Order: sequence, then structure tokens, then C-alpha cells
Amino acid sequence: MTVLTQHRSASRRAAPPRRFPADAVSWAVLGLIAVGAAGLLAIWWNDTTEVTTAADWLTGAGRITGLLAGYAAPVLLLLMARIPLLEREVGADRLARWHAMGGRYLVGLVSVHVLTIVWGYALTDHQGVVSEGVRLVFHYPEMIKATLATMIMFGTGAVSARAARRRLSYETWYYLHLATYLAIALGFSHQLANGADLGSGPERLAWYALYLGTAALLGWYRLVVPYLRDRRHRLRVAEVRREAPGVVSLFLTGERLDELGAEAGQFFRLQFQTKGLRWAANPYSLSAPPHPRFLRFTVKDLGGHSAAVARLAPGTKVRAEGPYGAFTARRRRERKVLLLGAGVGVTPLRALFETLPGRLTFVQRARRAEDVLFRDELAAIGADRRARVHELLGSRAQVGDLGAALRRLVPDLAGHEVYLCGPEALAEDAVRALRAAGVRRSRIHRESFDF
Repeated sequence: MTVLTQHRSASRRAAPPRRFPADAVSWAVLGLIAVGAAGLLAIWWNDTTEVTTAADWLTGAGRITGLLAGYAAPVLLLLMARIPLLEREVGADRLARWHAMGGRYLVGLVSVHVLTIVWGYALTDHQGVVSEGVRLVFHYPEMIKATLATMIMFGTGAVSARAARRRLSYETWYYLHLATYLAIALGFSHQLANGADLGSGPERLAWYALYLGTAALLGWYRLVVPYLRDRRHRLRVAEVRREAPGVVSLFLTGERLDELGAEAGQFFRLQFQTKGLRWAANPYSLSAPPHPRFLRFTVKDLGGHSAAVARLAPGTKVRAEGPYGAFTARRRRERKVLLLGAGVGVTPLRALFETLPGRLTFVQRARRAEDVLFRDELAAIGADRRARVHELLGSRAQVGDLGAALRRLVPDLAGHEVYLCGPEALAEDAVRALRAAGVRRSRIHRESFDF
């Protein structure tokens, strides 16, 4: 019996109940971040006796932005540390969006910090801005490290801009982004040596705790836990099955897979132990409910890494980080559910279609009939579950208004909960169409593959 045949017999387990109310952890995380930022402002306020001259105002602005930038750096790392509670309750894609938005704020804070500190010191010392900047870099302790950190951070911010990301493969962007770890490490000693508000006492201890605690969590969840799971589960490639042009399904077998605690709709970061792939951990969603004997992923050729997956030989060892993501049945509140996807975004939806409770409707958007994924599987699941399956084919011009098309296919669209996954352009159009049709924003659950 092939692995593909075995997945038909996978048991449908009810989704584990939510441990917290919807979005409670998200709001708690944002609240803690805000409290920390307010605490930094309180430290500056207590350490500042007066602000009267232009130099005082500029230097004060530099101190504030420096504190906030130094605080934001480890917070951004914590968001991407793959802490299980955050991955399960907030969701990896939302954490990534917070991280990206916070990264833009961090670059802005560093820019303002550099400008105002140099300008403020120049006014105090009655020097030109350029000469004062040179003096600060070469005569203040740890400033050369700080300058290198700033340059690295600006460079990382440039390659992370949307226009630049579109020209980079995921693998290239990922490796360049790792430079931020070096920038933050270089900047840490500068903060302690030159930070007027972190001289001694509890503030300095708290700063050490924030940075060292972040480093410990990153090391544990990004390095130690994946290593231990690799030793325990010993995943390897069992089969690579062609699904459509440029699309394959990858079946992994291993030991004690039921202990992974994976759910339909989640993803893993897979690191294939073969030449050219062993140093990159790319995210791939489950395309079938997790089974005690195997995991199934469906991969589309979107770059060098995913193209090489189609050529993997059975028996190739795999390191898997995860499961990650909150795009699961835990989010469902309504009985009527619409699963809407396109391209490789259909992958997590197909797994949910087999397991999600309720009255389900599956709509797959594609330009051509040959681009439709899982046609036979979806039809079989739909017949078994008495669910409806629709294909919305054609170009944008042929389909016309997406909202009108969805209302034709899905009666009472406003009363549905929606799981949405696909290319960014489609997802944005779909959200607008769903909102215009009366679907509440809190009932639209979106999984994004943007990096």
C-alpha cells in the first residue's frame, strides 16, 4: 500500500479546545510590549533634570530613540523565536507581520537616534555635525561596533523592503536577514557603554536579563528543540508524488509522529539533509491531516529550494521544526465555513477540509483547469462529508467581481466563517470582497506565505 493510499484511512480527530479566548494572547503580547516601552520612557524621565535648550531637546530625543531601539531589537527576535505558545495562539504569519512592521520602526528609531544625538552633541560642543560625528565614532567607547551595527541594520532593512524582496529568493533573503543577529550583538555593548540611562542598578540588570533571556530562548527553540526532535522522530523522505506541473507532494515517515502534536492547517520548516539544501529551513504546510505514520506536504516550484525538493530521493533525512501556525480548527466559531484558496495556498485548506467540523464549502481559484490542485481528492472528501466543492476558473477579467462570484457560489456568504490562503494579490482582493459582502473581519482567518 502506498503512502498516498494510506492517508485516506487517517482518523478525523476533533480539534483540541482553545486554551485561551480568541486573540487573548495576541493582545497580552502587545500589552506587554507597550508596558516595556512605557517603562523605558519612565527611566528617561526620572534621569532627566531639565530640557531647556535646543541641544537638550535633541539629545533627549536621541536618548529616547536609542532606548526604544535597543528595546525593540530583542523584542523583534522574541517574536520570531518560535515560542510554542505564540506560534499556536498568535500564529506564525501574524508574528511575521508584527516583526516586519517592528523592523521598519527599528530602522526609523536608529536613524533618528543617530541624527539627533550627533546634532545635539554638536550644538553642546559648538562643533559642526560632520566633525562631531567623526569624533563620536572614533573617540567614544564601543562606537565603531555601533557604527557597524547601524550599517548592517540599514542594509538588512533595504533588502527587506517589499520591492527588494520580490527580486530575492526566500533562501537569499533568509541568509541576509541573519545579519541582524550580528548587528544586535554589536549594538549591545554600545548601549551599556554609552547609555546614560543604563548606568547601574536595576535598569542595567533588566537590560542584561532582556538580552540574555532572548538569547537563551532563541538558542533553545531555534537550535536545541529541533535537534532533540530530530533525534527522536528521525524523519526521512518516503515518497515524492507529482500532483501538477511544478507541484509535488512529499511524504515523510518517521518515529512517534503522533507525539508531534500537529494539526491540520499547520506547517513545518523542513531542512533536507542533502547537498545544497541542508542549510536552509523553508516553511511547508501539511496538505493532509497528520497521521501517526507519515506527514504529507505539497510543494510548488517557487525557487531553488522548492524545485530541488521534487528531485529528492527516498530515504533522504529531514530535520523538521514545528508544528507552527494558528491556521487551525481552533479558530472556528461558526458552523458554516468557507475555505477559499489559490495556488499552493490550497495546501493547508485541503488538510482542513478533511477534518474541520461544520458545513463546509471549498472554493479554489485558478486561471486554468490544469492548475487546479487535488481535484479528485477534494471531490472525494466533499462527497464523503456532504460538503460543496467549487472551482472558480479564468483570468480576473473573465471572473469579474470576486465578491459577486463568491455570492453566486456561496449562499449566505455573510454568515460564513472564512479560511483564506493564497497569493498576496488574491488574498487582499478576497478580504475586500468578503468585507463588502458582510463577513466580519474577526471571521476571516488568513494565512500568508509572504516572507
